[in-house]
Amino acid sequence: MTDSRLCVLCRGGSRRLCGLEYCPVLIRTSSLYTLKRVSHELASTSPPSVYVGWVGYPRVVVAAGLPPEVGDTSVYDQPEKWLGLPLDEVLRFRLTLIRGGRTLGVNDVNSSFVDKIREIALSSKPVDVEVFFEKSIRPKVLLDEHVPPMGPLAPVKRLDLGSNPYVNRHVEKVYGDRDLDARGAILYLYTSSVPVSTIMRVLSVGSLGRESRRKLVPTRWAITTVDSTISEALIKKIVDKPTINDFRLYYLSRSGNLFIAILLPTRWMFEWMEAWFPGSTWNLFGGEVVVEGDWEVTSKRREYPSIGGCYYASRLAVAEYLNKLGRQAGAVLYREIYPSFNVPVGVWFVREMVRALLSTQYKSYKTLRELLADIRGITKVPVESIVTRSRILSLLIRGKRLFD
Repeated sequence: MTDSRLCVLCRGGSRRLCGLEYCPVLIRTSSLYTLKRVSHELASTSPPSVYVGWVGYPRVVVAAGLPPEVGDTSVYDQPEKWLGLPLDEVLRFRLTLIRGGRTLGVNDVNSSFVDKIREIALSSKPVDVEVFFEKSIRPKVLLDEHVPPMGPLAPVKRLDLGSNPYVNRHVEKVYGDRDLDARGAILYLYTSSVPVSTIMRVLSVGSLGRESRRKLVPTRWAITTVDSTISEALIKKIVDKPTINDFRLYYLSRSGNLFIAILLPTRWMFEWMEAWFPGSTWNLFGGEVVVEGDWEVTSKRREYPSIGGCYYASRLAVAEYLNKLGRQAGAVLYREIYPSFNVPVGVWFVREMVRALLSTQYKSYKTLRELLADIRGITKVPVESIVTRSRILSLLIRGKRLFD
């Protein structure tokens, strides 16, 4: 809860007297006002955007993302471009993205409704859509750990495409190849410079893989699958490369978050850690900082990480960076999340933040102890606590060899 007196003084200004990275009043008012203009019929331009739910699996919601406007709406579903935008703006346009859909079985990939959703999903440019809803829209939004925020779900009576989708030739190729498995299709699209957000969208509507195995994939599962599959393939490429020859420290603060990356002159190993402060998204009611994490020392992880999808999103960004360097290294990533960041925005934020983090200038050290000494003053959590909670750092600082 925010003190109403602060809202009266701030009035949505840049001062952010409540301490949040966005203005809840402006977001709520703008979203509700925009959605009130929508009744039972809507002319829209999908970014393109689609959504496949997971609740009730194997019967799931299949929907197109429909903003209540016509024109160039491409930014509504391009996470790769959101990091440069204020969090207010991202939340505003995402929360007005209506999910117009129906509930279907995951094997109904050839139904006429899914065919139309698929045409939207495969397009690389916005698609004009005319939709008729079964009833008025209730402004209940989607907030999820994995998926970017989306607006209300509205049952669709009829959905018509007003323009022909433009399909990238690489996407068209894997969609038409009914003998190529899903993993091969994902990697082909990635090496063809298709954005990961597009690959996730195409996978979710059952457009990749061998024909007999194609089915609808919940969006949150598609996101993790793509991050995991691509990062695993990239890691296999770097494990034969020479290691870096120094200890490297990267750090970046943005939107109520601090990200730190430590690269180690070792064989591949990886750890992702998060410190959630009281009042932040997943520690709203706690009284102390909660630090959690997970790790690996092989090129293929067999168990789903306890820390969730951010693990794979961050691992992808690190694997991309090391491949560009042509080196292998150990990587310990650490994130602090402060009370001003208290709304789930999806794992895209972690993926893009780590990409941005590793594009900054790093500091080089001869020893790990020197590097850790420099972290004092950067983090709010004492460095001793971070080392204690880190499986990799705690072993290395004691001179242990992980591969023993």
